[in-house]
Amino acid sequence: MAEVLSKSATPPAGDGNDTRQRVRAIVGASSGNLVEWFDFYVYSFCSIYFAHIFFPSGNPTTQLIQTAGVFAAGFFMRPIGGWIFGYIADKHGRKTSMLISVCMMCFGSLMIACLPGYASIGVWAPVLLLLARLLQGLSVGGEYGTSATYMSEVAVEGRKGFFASFQYVTLIGGQLLALLTVVVLQQILSSEQLHSWGWRIPFATGAALAIVALYLRRSLNETSDSETRHHRDAGSLRGLWKHRRAFMMVLGFTAAGSLCFYTFTTYMQKYLVNTAGMEAKTASALMTVALFIYMLIQPLAGAISDKIGRRSSMLIFSSCAALFTVPILTALQNVSSPLLAFALVMCALLFISFYTAISGILKAEMFPPEVRALGVGLSYAVANALFGGSAEYVALQLKAAGSETSFFWYVSGMAVIALLVSLKLHRRGEGMKL
Repeated sequence: MAEVLSKSATPPAGDGNDTRQRVRAIVGASSGNLVEWFDFYVYSFCSIYFAHIFFPSGNPTTQLIQTAGVFAAGFFMRPIGGWIFGYIADKHGRKTSMLISVCMMCFGSLMIACLPGYASIGVWAPVLLLLARLLQGLSVGGEYGTSATYMSEVAVEGRKGFFASFQYVTLIGGQLLALLTVVVLQQILSSEQLHSWGWRIPFATGAALAIVALYLRRSLNETSDSETRHHRDAGSLRGLWKHRRAFMMVLGFTAAGSLCFYTFTTYMQKYLVNTAGMEAKTASALMTVALFIYMLIQPLAGAISDKIGRRSSMLIFSSCAALFTVPILTALQNVSSPLLAFALVMCALLFISFYTAISGILKAEMFPPEVRALGVGLSYAVANALFGGSAEYVALQLKAAGSETSFFWYVSGMAVIALLVSLKLHRRGEGMKL
């Protein structure tokens, strides 16, 4: 099985057993991926309840800016995580890298769940919160590149877009599960209980789920072969430098893709509450339904990319993002109807799907096996740290400065850059033929 998967060969006609093995491998990897992202996103959705505990201040916006800053700091650990875990995955195997990353995420979540507040330990509270987020950022920085590489290597030839789209199914699923957890807690606990201790429950849950993910990942087969792992360039920056053009292209379209994704998912709930004036419960419910539909769209968008090519999918995403981001965010500023807000958010998520569904496979196709995990993980992590992770922080800072609409144009401008990069992709989106 391991040798079959390592070659990523097209299964012979009628070889249903091989296809089933690949599907099980993707499900196994996806399960761990879901838990990783659940743990990471819980912070964003619960920050509105614990901001006052770690950052005492009379101004709610200031508290949110500070917690958003810690959220962004976790993203800045991603390049280091992408480098370290990319090296481990290319040099010692994809499975080993995925097992270590989920253990690290478990520890970070458990740490936040048990962390005393500012009133108990003073300045050490925000310091330790930051440390926990840095560990989680390191973990997720390695998770994306390795899981994207793994899924691309087990996917069936000709259906790689469809199979690889399940990385974002589980990524969004983790985000959705985190949001759904908050919605459930909002229904069974009072606002005072959530602000006091209820926010700790999702972090404790995430730590427990990570143990389950560790068990599931132990049964995975390795997809890299011995020859790849012993290649002289395996996992090295020297080897990656030989593919610097692909690296820079991934940086270009990932910057816009990550920025759009985090703008219309993690930040959107706060945007609807703080800018549109929507009730927190209404915004949470709205985003739960939107994310669920968005998750279901991923396999469809992935299958479409198998038919029209990765390049065409990227052109659809980048052109729509460039044209419609400003109008959608502007309309959401003064929206009064939850149904209209839902429709606008779904329009944005629909065109973003053309990027997210093929994000992992497109990057993986742009690097050879010996530096694939490193190339995917590091390029993604750098772009994500600079643009995706900072989206919420930049948006809140501009809002505090009285120039919120500048953020809309910032997102749209990055989409134009992605459009220019997408035009340079091979017409069938096969990165190795760039």
